[in-house]
Amino acid sequence: MSCHTPVLEPLEQVPPAPVGTKSRLRTVALIGPPNSGKSTLFNRLTGMRQKVANYPGVTVEHHSGRMKSIGRNDLTLIDLPGIYSLATYSEDARVAVEVLTGKMPGVPKPDCVLLVLDATHLNRQLMLAAPVFSIGLPTLVLLNMSDQMDARGGKLDTLALARELGHPVALISASQGKGLDVIPDFLLHADDRLSTNLRPVQLPVLQSPASCRTWATQVTARTSYQSPAASLWTRRLDAVLLHRFAGPLIFLAVVFAVFQVVFSLGQPLSDGLGNLLTGAGAKVALLLPDNWLRLLLRDGLWNGVQSVLVFLPQILLLFLFIGVLEDSGYLARAALIADRVMRSIGLNGKAFIPLLSAYACAVPAIMATRTIENKRERIATILVAPFMTCSARLPIYTLIIAAFIPNRMFLGGVMGLRALVMLGLYALGFIAALLTAKLLNSSVMKATSAPFILELPQYRWPTVRSLSLRLYDRGKLFLKKAGTVILAVTFLVWILSVVPVHFASGTAQLADLTNSVIGHVGRWIEPVIRPLGFNWKIGIGLLSSIVAREVIVGTLGTLYGVDPTTHSLGLQAALRHDMTLGGAIALVVFFAFAMQCTSTLAVVRRETNSWKFPAMQFAYMTVVAYVAALITNQVIVHLF
Repeated sequence: MSCHTPVLEPLEQVPPAPVGTKSRLRTVALIGPPNSGKSTLFNRLTGMRQKVANYPGVTVEHHSGRMKSIGRNDLTLIDLPGIYSLATYSEDARVAVEVLTGKMPGVPKPDCVLLVLDATHLNRQLMLAAPVFSIGLPTLVLLNMSDQMDARGGKLDTLALARELGHPVALISASQGKGLDVIPDFLLHADDRLSTNLRPVQLPVLQSPASCRTWATQVTARTSYQSPAASLWTRRLDAVLLHRFAGPLIFLAVVFAVFQVVFSLGQPLSDGLGNLLTGAGAKVALLLPDNWLRLLLRDGLWNGVQSVLVFLPQILLLFLFIGVLEDSGYLARAALIADRVMRSIGLNGKAFIPLLSAYACAVPAIMATRTIENKRERIATILVAPFMTCSARLPIYTLIIAAFIPNRMFLGGVMGLRALVMLGLYALGFIAALLTAKLLNSSVMKATSAPFILELPQYRWPTVRSLSLRLYDRGKLFLKKAGTVILAVTFLVWILSVVPVHFASGTAQLADLTNSVIGHVGRWIEPVIRPLGFNWKIGIGLLSSIVAREVIVGTLGTLYGVDPTTHSLGLQAALRHDMTLGGAIALVVFFAFAMQCTSTLAVVRRETNSWKFPAMQFAYMTVVAYVAALITNQVIVHLF
């Protein structure tokens, strides 16, 4: 079968639409390989006018936004998953094909396509072009990284390439915003094609990725494409960062440095925000009548939500550093470093990316396992991903560490004890994930590991715009959860902490905390958790955190806020008043292992199409968490 693409009728010769004809162009699809700069272009074209959802019936995320930046308010841009080919068995590729062909329920068929390719790796990136062209939609080929092409001596004849492909081609730099004026011009011509019912000549679907690779090589050869040389800095940095022994040590040093900054800079910011919120709550409380309404709003809702909101600076700092590492190209190198560890436990190197994204949240991490073709490896990765320390654990970690771990510094102020403890908790989760994966691979999930292929991006400076959008999205998600889930749980906790209500002399008397409904529930479960060093209030917090991990902070803020013995204390001081060191450390160890997230359980059920796996996952992680916390408390009690 011929792999050559027929040349299209030149766009300039397409007759314009009749005057007064209403535009038919409504939906534009954006597609490209991973690390091609597709997401950067999507963010630039849509700004903050984005929506994130799931495609119907699958776990692939659906990003879409309005393209107001090019003067059209009625154009929707759909960001398709980053893929190398449409012919693979991954869920990403299937979703891309169904969207492009109009078979995805609830998603309109695109009217045209923006195909983003990395100009510095055109030989391999062009493999995606032929199958995209074959779908028959008007397509604009955007060769990104033009700034790197120029800086590193690459050569490309865009006119010759356009003639070979039969589609318009343009060099752009999404990070710098250069060359993007070609997009509205293309959309105007694409609109003309739709209005006159002219369509590109369809390319026969290639039989295999190998034939697409024969074809891509021929096209680049006929257009005299010269791949840019790897930059001197890239070669020098990779020689160090990818070194067999130095690479892993540098990675650990980078991770520790991130935690050190999160604590040294984030803790004062959190304290300042806490003081601000406390002052605001006190002023609002003075405006309210001195009755149950004030108690509800101040002790029930404000104390609980405020206890969680104070950790927003530290969470944003953590995601800022993760964004810098990812956008700079370093995290792709970390995946290669981790591949050796992944293989030793029977997982593919591709599992590292989902496991790494689990540090943000296990839900998208489990979705990211769709790139793993081997079903058993994919399920094994799904089962171990929640062990990775997600951002929802950060509030309870930070709370306990700040309350019980002294702020001691070592090595001339470079290394802090609190950062070391935090790093240890992250390491605990990672080790638990590795051991569980090894256990699964040696028993029920044994599979033959496939080769790990990853195209390393060039090192580049992260852009302020990209990092700002990332922090905006993360902050909005955190505040949304604080204003919905956490608010609802703290409200319920307060209600249960003051009922039953007794009436005496015609007035309502609220129950004290010990005799309330929640007090009785806490006393009932206390014998089970007492060996771990937990009191009944911690037990109530553990029950509430099943909804979402960070809810425990809001719950404890409410419970200690209505307790007369700790009402005047901040949450950290209240915990020091009520807990031992052994119980405090056991609590964070419990959270390092426990599956306290209903959203994750729901996604695992949907991803595996069975309740068997999430039930097994919840039971296994709870047992591990309980045993680990029990051992931790008993050891610390005997040592101190």
